[in-house]
Amino acid sequence: MAKTAGVMAWFILIVSGLFESVWAAALSLSHGFTRLVPSLVFLGACAISMGGLAYAMRTLPVGTSYATWAGVGAVGALIYSFATGAEPITVLKVVFVLMIVGGIVGLKLV
Repeated sequence: MAKTAGVMAWFILIVSGLFESVWAAALSLSHGFTRLVPSLVFLGACAISMGGLAYAMRTLPVGTSYATWAGVGAVGALIYSFATGAEPITVLKVVFVLMIVGGIVGLKLV
């Protein structure tokens, strides 16, 4: 794998994970697809997220790609929930989120 291709794949993978957070939040806000704008945001973010994951998997291993994508999405969704007050922040939640981030960094390093 060329170094620039690998860097680009990781960048796109992280961005697609962030779009996973967007579609998760939009899905919640759509109230079962009964609200038009959040439903459209969900569809667009989902397409971008899946497309980015598929692109990254052309260069990166499937297990590493999927774990990173899901981890970034989960962390982003939790941050959104914390920021909007939908979910309370606890010390244990922060510790476990940091463990997810540490796992993602570890996957990048090995």
